Amino acid sequence: MSGEGIGGIPGGANGGVTVVENKERGRYEARVNGALAGVLAYSVQDGVAVMPHTMVEPQFEGRGLGALMAETALDDARARGLKVAPRCWFVAAFIEKNPEYQDLVAL
Repeated sequence: MSGEGIGGIPGGANGGVTVVENKERGRYEARVNGALAGVLAYSVQDGVAVMPHTMVEPQFEGRGLGALMAETALDDARARGLKVAPRCWFVAAFIEKNPEYQDLVAL
């Protein structure tokens, strides 16, 4: 899903905003014009993607990057057949505001 716009930020090459999975570091990375702007950490345990932390650098806050990372991570979890444990308050709030992701939450 990387490349879509959220919060008024156009994505992809035109807007310079991307979200990519960095499997080696266990995180999704938001980049603005190549600069690391934020991360959403995760680990997979027994078919559950545990998401303990989301962070956006102060100079990039308020632009919807956290939502874009959450959306990308949740869409990837769904595509992989994983449930999600939103330990991070931001991811939990994102799911609450976007009920189409509530079926992913591990009980």
